[in-house]
Amino acid sequence: MKLLSIVVPCYNSAAYMDRCIKSLMPDTDDVEIIIVDDGSFKDDTPQKADALAQKYPGIIRAVHQENKGHGGAVNTGIANAEGLFLKVVDSDDRLNRKAYLRLLRELRRRAASEDVPDIVFTNFVYDKQGARHKRVVQYRGRLPQNQIFSWDRFPWMPTWEYVLMHAVTYRTQILRDSGMVLPEHTFYVDNIFAFSPYPFAKKLLYLDLDLYRYFIGRGDQSVNESVMISRMDQQMRVNRIMFSDLSARDHVQTDFPKGCRRYMFHYLSIITMVSSVLCVVSGTPEHLAQKDQLWTWMKETDPALAAQLRTSLACLFVNLPGKAGRWFVKTGYRIARKFVGFN
Repeated sequence: MKLLSIVVPCYNSAAYMDRCIKSLMPDTDDVEIIIVDDGSFKDDTPQKADALAQKYPGIIRAVHQENKGHGGAVNTGIANAEGLFLKVVDSDDRLNRKAYLRLLRELRRRAASEDVPDIVFTNFVYDKQGARHKRVVQYRGRLPQNQIFSWDRFPWMPTWEYVLMHAVTYRTQILRDSGMVLPEHTFYVDNIFAFSPYPFAKKLLYLDLDLYRYFIGRGDQSVNESVMISRMDQQMRVNRIMFSDLSARDHVQTDFPKGCRRYMFHYLSIITMVSSVLCVVSGTPEHLAQKDQLWTWMKETDPALAAQLRTSLACLFVNLPGKAGRWFVKTGYRIARKFVGFN
C-alpha cells in the first residue's frame, strides 16, 4: 500500500499542469500521483499525462476517461487510489515544497503508529493573481496542533471562516465508508468533498503548515463572481445536496458528534448565504425565483433545519423583503468582499 494518493483532475490543463505535478513529486516512492484526464481535447493534456506516467513509473499514473466534470474526475481518483491517505490537488494549483515534505514525514510517522488520523487539516494560501499580499488561511490558535483530537474539541468558527477542500487530507477508507459520490458535470463539488465524509471521521489532526497554494484570479475560473452567477443552477444543486446530507445525519445518526454537527451546520449556512446573496446580486427575475425556490424546498424537506438556517447569523439578512432589503444585501456583500478578500 502507498502512503498517500494525490488525485489531480485535469481538463485541458496542459498550460499549467507541469508546475502542479512538479510540486507533488515525493522524496520516496510511497506516494502516487493519479492524473485523471477528464476527456481533454483542446490541448495535449492526455499526451502529457502519459509521458509523465512513463517517465515516473510507480509514482505517476494516468487515467483517461470521457468528460465527467471535476466531481467525476475526483470520483475516479478515489476509486483508483491505493494510498492510506488521499488528497486532491487541482491542476492549476500546487503544494509548497517544504510544507509538503513535512506533511509526508508526519504521515509516515502516524501510519507506523496506532494514532492514524481520519482527517488531516493544514493551511492554504490564496495565491491571487496580481496580489502582492497572499492571504493565508490558517487555523493556528483554533485547532489543537500536532495531536490527535476529536470533534468535541473542534472550535466555533466566525461566520467568514470554514475549511475548504484545499485544507483537507483524508484517510482514504473514510471517503469510501462515507459512500460519497460527487455529482458529475457540476462545479463547486469541492464543498461536498469537504463536508459529507466528516461524520465518518473520529480522529482529527491539525498541522500548522502553509501547504496548499490555491490559485485564483483568472476571469474564467469557476469561483469568479460572474461565472458563479451564470452557473447558479449548479451552485443550487450543491446547496441542496449538502442540506440533504446534514438533514439525513440529523435523522439517522444517533451518535452524531456535536462538534461535527455544529461545524457542518456552520458550513451549510455559509453556502446557503452564498447561493442567496448571488441571486440577489444578479437581481434577475430568474435568479430571485431560484432563491425563493431553494428556501421553499428546504422548508418542505426539513422544516426544523430550514428554520435554524433562516435564523443563523450568516443567513439572517438574506431574505429581507423588497428593494430596500435587496439593496442591504448587495451593500453588505460588497463590503464583505472588500475586507474578507474572496474572489
